[in-house]
Amino acid sequence: MHSEHRLLWHAHQVLYNQLAAWMVYGILQDQHGEFFIRRQEDKDVEHGSSHRDISEKLARMSTDDTSLTDWHLGFHIYLDMLPEYIHMRVAESILFSGKAIRVLRNPSHAFRFQDIVYHQQVPRGSHKVQGFSGRFPFLKDPFADKELIGEELLPQSEADKIETMLLELKESSEFHKRSFECAIDSIRATAASHLWQLVVVRADLNGHLKALKDYFLLAKGDFFQCFLEESRQLMRLPPRQSTAEADLMVPFQLAAIKTISEEDKYFSRVSLRMPSFGMTVKSSQVDLPKTDGNAGTALSSASSEISLDGWDGIALEYSVDWPLQLFFTPDVLSKYCRVFQYLLRLKRTQMELEKSWASVMHQDHTDFAKHRNDHVKGSVSQQGRQRSRPMWRIREHMAFLIRNLQFYIQVDVIESQWNVLQAHIQDSNDFTGLVGVHQEYLSALISQSFLDIGSLSRILDSIMKLCLQFCWNIENQESSANTSELEHIIEEFNKKSNSLYTILRSSRLVGSQRAPFLRRFLMRLNFNSFFEATAKGVLNVVRPRPTLSVLNQQ
Repeated sequence: MHSEHRLLWHAHQVLYNQLAAWMVYGILQDQHGEFFIRRQEDKDVEHGSSHRDISEKLARMSTDDTSLTDWHLGFHIYLDMLPEYIHMRVAESILFSGKAIRVLRNPSHAFRFQDIVYHQQVPRGSHKVQGFSGRFPFLKDPFADKELIGEELLPQSEADKIETMLLELKESSEFHKRSFECAIDSIRATAASHLWQLVVVRADLNGHLKALKDYFLLAKGDFFQCFLEESRQLMRLPPRQSTAEADLMVPFQLAAIKTISEEDKYFSRVSLRMPSFGMTVKSSQVDLPKTDGNAGTALSSASSEISLDGWDGIALEYSVDWPLQLFFTPDVLSKYCRVFQYLLRLKRTQMELEKSWASVMHQDHTDFAKHRNDHVKGSVSQQGRQRSRPMWRIREHMAFLIRNLQFYIQVDVIESQWNVLQAHIQDSNDFTGLVGVHQEYLSALISQSFLDIGSLSRILDSIMKLCLQFCWNIENQESSANTSELEHIIEEFNKKSNSLYTILRSSRLVGSQRAPFLRRFLMRLNFNSFFEATAKGVLNVVRPRPTLSVLNQQ
């Protein structure tokens, strides 16, 4: 029995040496493949393409640091080598700690340079490296000869504490599962809090979250209003394959000059992209081909199955420096982009509804003034006015629906979720917890905006499309040639808005976790029972298609 203990003790000595290398220096010291943490080799990944895609994206995002690729894809737990008395949760803590230490020990060159500038007042030589390397015989501190800059991201005293904890376990004559797990938890907490300090405090995470809200969630409304006004004429025509992005840059920069102050240090990270689209786009009324909703790029135009027109693909990119790529992964940025495309489309629809009203009112006043003294023509003008009354009722319904959807998303969804996120950031000091909270924030934005309910987002997309077609039709209506097209748009809009109301009220959704948000949206829509009254007539009865002449007599 004693010899068995002795054997186990020797085996554990090797394990502790490996743990010390990994959790103090972030080095994988495992020549014989005995450790349960392994490097992720491409050949280990059976369906390797997705991993390779991600690593290529990460390589494009980061200039010179492998620590990011390592963080996302570099290491994994090899279950065959995991001792059965080490719980999976504990193994994951060990994996996380080593990865965090690797990041803290390897700041990127650009970050080091900033750090030198930032902390020049710290006297050199005030941080000497005096590791316990002697007690773990094979370890030489590989970072001892690197020039130390400013305040270390992992103070030596902390590294020494981790090493001491492992040393105490190593020198104990028996393996105590409980004390082993306590030590690992405590090391993990140390690593997580230093990573939190680096990303949240030093790298100004909250400033970047606020910038993403300003630009991707359209919180800087004046900027986007200005951009859409400046690009309105351009967007009346289909985008040109080769120059669409360059064409858009002009209104984008104009809007920036008019609305963004020089103090905004984040705007320079935002760039406008117009992903290339198929040659099928002939006019602005043509649907784009379906895009793959799972493309994880920041440029993915996977916002919907139905596209309004060629300009639907407008996307934003946000450039992040080390170490923020640990937090803003390509997948996270692609979710922001998805919400951005939806909100921009909504804002554009709302603006077009307002502009079309303004331009027709202007025309109406001009006509009225012109024919004021001419009784015969005056009656014609009166007839024209009479004829357009049902149009304005429909335009009012459209504007009402779009305005309320916009208000609901900006106030009830984005603002309230942002407050939840801020409260969590105040309370937290653990990096992993923060990543989880931010993922929840993004998921809530997507689900409460109904982007993940196919049936609903399709209806909302087609409603926006009908609104735009209605605006363009009204403004181009010189002859009565396209009245049948207008009738068709109006009929479709009535159908779609009623389907929307029916789905929102359906028992399937009322029972889901979205219920409180749905109720809030419905309450906005159904203010004064307006929506319900409008919907009642069409819900269960297919009425004969109304012609404009019938509408005129109402």
